Amino acid sequence: MRTAPQHEEAFRRIKEVRAQAIEHTIIARRLAVERRDLMRALIDQGVSQAEIARELEVSRQAVQKMLAC
Repeated sequence: MRTAPQHEEAFRRIKEVRAQAIEHTIIARRLAVERRDLMRALIDQGVSQAEIARELEVSRQAVQKMLAC
């Protein structure tokens, strides 16, 4: 089935947006890994999860979730 000419632009844009969303997801995953590695390095240096949480202005539970990624 062929796309109606009046819908071609909308479908093209949907595909473009989808590709961008996929790329952003890939970048976000890489950044989450980097964040986790940096946090683990801090913990290895004796920084507590509570200290990390205070510095990042998040809960200690949020730090635990970030470390679990």
